[in-house]
Amino acid sequence: MGRYVALLRGINVGGHHKLPMADLRRVLGQAGCTEVTTYIQSGNAVFDVPTAKGLEQNLAGALEREFGFAVPVVMRSAKQFAPVVASQPFDLSATDPKWIHVMFLSRKPSKAQVAKLDPARSPADEFEVHGAEIYVRFGKGSATSKFTNAYVDQTLGLTSTSRNWRTVLKLQELL
Repeated sequence: MGRYVALLRGINVGGHHKLPMADLRRVLGQAGCTEVTTYIQSGNAVFDVPTAKGLEQNLAGALEREFGFAVPVVMRSAKQFAPVVASQPFDLSATDPKWIHVMFLSRKPSKAQVAKLDPARSPADEFEVHGAEIYVRFGKGSATSKFTNAYVDQTLGLTSTSRNWRTVLKLQELL
């Protein structure tokens, strides 16, 4: 039995793609997950499962069939998540944690893919790629940034979903 977090992208944002957390817990239960806990309404679920092989795709497919819209899912095991917290590269004493986000990628990008990310795209922002995560410090907030999930997905050819630093810490606690 392993402990995992599933990070769903683009649900319950601005009244679009509504997915109640009770339904997410139910779908995860139907997929064989136990001890399912959700955190806030933006699609964070922590759970135990005997094997996670294929679960991202199975969960995404089940949610699309049931709710009628695509839901990208990125997962991490508890073992994979711990280094995400430990590797945060920005000085938290000099930056409000709400400006720090982690973009979780569907897989680790190659060096050639990472080289395509333009550090000048959103001049107030900084980012660092560590494995299958991108740490972002937003200089003026994420709402006005041009360093978005859509840009990262298109540039890297991967799926990404972001969480602010407080959410990352809470998920680590739940794991």
